[in-house]
Amino acid sequence: MTVPDLTPDELLATTRMVRLRLDLTRPVSHELLRECVDLAVQAPTGRNRQRWHFVVVTDAERKRALADVWRAGMDSPIAAADAALTAQDRRRMYAEGVTLERARAGLERLYHHLHEVPALVVPCIEGRTEGASIVGQANTWGSILPAVWSFMLAARARGLGTCWTGGNLRREREAAEVLGIPYADVMQAALIPVAHTVGTGFRPARRIPTGEVLHWDRW
Repeated sequence: MTVPDLTPDELLATTRMVRLRLDLTRPVSHELLRECVDLAVQAPTGRNRQRWHFVVVTDAERKRALADVWRAGMDSPIAAADAALTAQDRRRMYAEGVTLERARAGLERLYHHLHEVPALVVPCIEGRTEGASIVGQANTWGSILPAVWSFMLAARARGLGTCWTGGNLRREREAAEVLGIPYADVMQAALIPVAHTVGTGFRPARRIPTGEVLHWDRW
């Protein structure tokens, strides 16, 4: 296995949302997935409550069933890609050299091949945010999202590609039934496809200049 030799800064700058370069033919070992979760649960969590759970799906039939729910939640890849973008989003994408066509192509590939990805990981957290205050929502999401990003960084360090997706959240109750998740008590946060990548070289993305988003002392 070719593992990228990355400094911490390189790891942070080159962990991309991988869609087109997921290797659908090469299995991902349970050992590697376990190592990524081991590191994920070292992330900070509110009041050290550690309410996180990671459902790792590698069984072919269960992946297919979960992918079907995810696709139903996405409706169609083009509609999903377009609906998520505001006019400002589009201007920023084109200014930075990112085309909507490429974004669509990546989503199209996931849409048609998600069930073929070697592993699908559904991070969850105990408790639900429906009706919660902003503070309650922030505390809950702030106790799972850092762990998920740590999982994705750990995967990148091992030559694996990941992508944050949320089609299952539109059909969360159905996804919970497929996976046996107690819907009333546990909330899904995402669905993360995990695979070895075709090549390990990824570059930093073009981003909006830091000066446009960095505010000193006040907005």
